[in-house]
Amino acid sequence: MDGNDSVDSKQDTTDMATFVQNLLQQMQSRFQTMSDSIITKIDEMGSRIDELEQSINDLRAEMGAENSPSPSPSVPSGPKDDSKSPKES
Repeated sequence: MDGNDSVDSKQDTTDMATFVQNLLQQMQSRFQTMSDSIITKIDEMGSRIDELEQSINDLRAEMGAENSPSPSPSVPSGPKDDSKSPKES
C-alpha cells in the first residue's frame, strides 16, 4: 500500500501544481486585461482634457475678440478685474 500512496501523493502534487499554474495564468490574464482597460480610459481622459482646454482657449479668444473693439483699448484689463471683484463679493 505504501507504493500506491506514494504514487497517489505524487499525482495529487502534480494536479495541485497544474491547478495553481492555471489559476496564476488566469489571474495574470485578468490583470493584464484590467491594466489595458485602465490605460485606454486614461488615454481617453487625456484626449478629453485636451479638447476641453482647446475649447476654453477658443472661448477666451472669442471673448478677447469681442472685447477688443471697446471704446478705450488703452485701458489695461487689470482695473476691469478689480471692478468686478467687489460686485462678486
